[in-house]
Amino acid sequence: MRIALSGTVKAIFSSDKQLFHAIKNIFGYYPGNIFLYKLAFRHKSAAKEVVKGVRVSNERLEYLGDAVLSSAIADYLFKKFPYKDEGFLTEMRSKIVNRSQLNKLSKKMGLDRFLESEKDTRNLCKSINGDAFEALIGAMYLDKGYNFTRRIIIKRIINLHLDIDEIEKQENNFKSKLIEWSQKEKKEIEFNVIDEVGEGYNKQYVIQILVDKKPISQARDYSIKGAEKIASEKACNSILNESS
Repeated sequence: MRIALSGTVKAIFSSDKQLFHAIKNIFGYYPGNIFLYKLAFRHKSAAKEVVKGVRVSNERLEYLGDAVLSSAIADYLFKKFPYKDEGFLTEMRSKIVNRSQLNKLSKKMGLDRFLESEKDTRNLCKSINGDAFEALIGAMYLDKGYNFTRRIIIKRIINLHLDIDEIEKQENNFKSKLIEWSQKEKKEIEFNVIDEVGEGYNKQYVIQILVDKKPISQARDYSIKGAEKIASEKACNSILNESS
């Protein structure tokens, strides 16, 4: 006969007791399937090879967690700001779930100490903490379901670790502002990937922004989205300097 063990008992006897207790202390509950949470902290640089060359890392959980987090944040903002339009809500969600914000959250909550990666990867990959944070949300969703995860996101993450009023004042959607400017000024704007530097998890993408076929800024990052953000901020600053 199989006996169901409580979370406390599992934590006491598990070889992963440190992670069990960390999840309990940070989020207020003991994990059911600890394997999911361990996987959430495994970067692709430390992925273990399984059948047919497929390597198991946190990338699939990151994909899932991104969708769950975005949905929960959208629900929260919709209720918190009942009179704000869709544009405001979209921009606020973007500010909360952008990689820089998630990187800070992960470190603030002490999640970075559980990351499993190859040496020096954390210095090379700027998004590693934010990626693991999203993967953790994906693990939570698979372990406990959507409604439970949504409550944790609101009560244990937003309410305890984010200042929504301060985030509202932040300016970070430079790409959108650049596109708005180009439309207003009747300029043609392009975001082009002009190069890829490195291989595997060290690969970086080089983005060049052109206005009316003229290069105005360039940046590189470990994701196309990240490179576009950096290049857009440079372009916005350049345009402001020219107009001043």
